[in-house]
Amino acid sequence: MNILFIGDVQGENSIEKLGNILPDLKQKENIELTVINGENSADANGISRASAQMLFDIGADVITTGNHAFKLKEADDLFNSRAEVLRPANYGQNCPGKGVFIIDFGHCQIAVINIMGTTYMPPCDNPFKCVDDILKKLDTKNIIVDFHAEATSEKKAMGHYLSGRVSAVIGTHTHVQTADETILNNHTAYITDVGMTGVANSIIGCEMNIIEKFTDYYPVKHSFAFGETELNAVIISIDTKTGKAASIKRIKKMI
Repeated sequence: MNILFIGDVQGENSIEKLGNILPDLKQKENIELTVINGENSADANGISRASAQMLFDIGADVITTGNHAFKLKEADDLFNSRAEVLRPANYGQNCPGKGVFIIDFGHCQIAVINIMGTTYMPPCDNPFKCVDDILKKLDTKNIIVDFHAEATSEKKAMGHYLSGRVSAVIGTHTHVQTADETILNNHTAYITDVGMTGVANSIIGCEMNIIEKFTDYYPVKHSFAFGETELNAVIISIDTKTGKAASIKRIKKMI
């Protein structure tokens, strides 16, 4: 089975650009499951009911998020009403929503897990212990993990920690695609960060005024940039009988 994982989509303009090419890409690559990180998909930052619906309309099957999951208050209802929209599983148990979604294809099941790192990130439960608890309850070998984390070391650690136990560990959050895609232990597809889907001539998808934050330490409102948009994604091919990944291919192209 070929699975498409698309990196953090930056705002509704990027969703529209992605929608223009996604159907053809899915057909060309024989994609059966599309996972999109949508934690920045709303124009107001975070994820909204409208931006989530836009992502589903263009072809998302599952939407993952991260530290901006609850940026907008309306997200609470979204996470409670749409099981296929995930927030990190290691948020507190009283937070709205869930961090795991299982898709039944009839001939197999695919589990998508969303977890968040703790290094240089907002407080949350230990992601390693959290994912251990989740795996104990799953009855499928086909498991895709979105690990939303800042530190490359923590992402690498999670990749090796889950090597042989899940089909893929895909890093998100930094918006900069890394060139270290690999198959760990002849089983688990891994990349430190899949990157973003947003304006290429920007600072991680935002306007250049963010430079003031670094030069003058002045608080600057982050606004999504406009211009030519770049798609960052990976295609993972897995054997659904064993849960093993056969390949992982990076995509980095203007759309």
